[in-house]
Amino acid sequence: MLKKVLISLLVLVFFISCSEKGDTTTENHSSKSAKVFYVENSTTKIPVVVVSGTPYEMGYQLGQATKEESKKCMLGFLDLAQKSNAALTDAVLDDAWNKMLPYIDKRFIEELKGLADGTELPLDQLRRAHMIPVVSSYACSGVAVWGDATANGDLYQIRNLDFTMNAHLQDYPVIVVYKPKEGIPHIQTSFAGYIASHSGMNAKGIVLGEKGASPSSEYPYNYDGIHFSLLFRSILYDSNNLDETLDMIKNAKLIKRYFLYIGDGKKESMGAAIAVVTTPDDVKLSIYRDNEKPNGIALKVMSNCIYYTMNNDIAYANLNLNKGKFDAEKMINLSKSVASKGGNLLNIVYDASTLEMWVAYANGLSDAANSEYIHVNMNDYLN
Repeated sequence: MLKKVLISLLVLVFFISCSEKGDTTTENHSSKSAKVFYVENSTTKIPVVVVSGTPYEMGYQLGQATKEESKKCMLGFLDLAQKSNAALTDAVLDDAWNKMLPYIDKRFIEELKGLADGTELPLDQLRRAHMIPVVSSYACSGVAVWGDATANGDLYQIRNLDFTMNAHLQDYPVIVVYKPKEGIPHIQTSFAGYIASHSGMNAKGIVLGEKGASPSSEYPYNYDGIHFSLLFRSILYDSNNLDETLDMIKNAKLIKRYFLYIGDGKKESMGAAIAVVTTPDDVKLSIYRDNEKPNGIALKVMSNCIYYTMNNDIAYANLNLNKGKFDAEKMINLSKSVASKGGNLLNIVYDASTLEMWVAYANGLSDAANSEYIHVNMNDYLN
């Protein structure tokens, strides 16, 4: 009798063990797969990867769908950055991550873990690759026009990313549509394996961009806070309108110097603002909305418009000439006109009112402004 009881107990323990192991597997790996579509023109084919579920699941799905591209892109990016700049050691990149860690959204941390598992890339290597833009200095352009400044009353916004093309990030384009289990669906135009946000748009019509302004003379930077690229992901998850976005920026402990561009395309709350981040100074943050001139910056202003670009004279002339007539085509022309020469990695034109965008990546070492812009409608991927 005792022998039968012991055997029964062993069998029961075995089944409990198997059940617990199975539950762990279910929690750590998504049973779903990403849906992959493509948008293309004669020279460029861009995957649109639609992921859904928890942050971990979305990261895992994205990693599985872009495994080989993510390995080549992120490891190549990290390798080139460290070979080109001796200061970008593993210790420096790890230090930046560790100092920001208390401020990083747990959803981003979980998604990065899922991405590491899905791509089979070491998590510490992925973290380091994501810290390269954090510790670097670079410059870009942003413009938003809306209401009476546009032909149809929509809010249009451009985001030009002027960054190194030598890392060949442009060879691994990817557009990711996030459909989170909890939070607002959002879209971002990025590079395989990179899930922080240099720009993006959510289903509430919130669109984001930035321009770097941290001089190399201030290096090493203070990383005790949150970088805009990580804050942007939280905003895309959570913000319903312009005021909520500005509150999230005001309440964040920001680092370095940036111009942040925020647009809201909804008719009832339409508008845009520039948040000027100057954390090394006594005044850490200044926000300028419609027709307000930033302090200490030689910038002409006009109603229903915000801008700060690589060439503000060209931008203002274009804005003044086309005010009231802006549509996607005219915004693309504006995007091209203010792009940097020889370092224009990626350009995006958004219509935040209709959730559409037009995207151009650099082709080889030819600037993104020389590429044909490809149309993407976020609505096509939400259902």
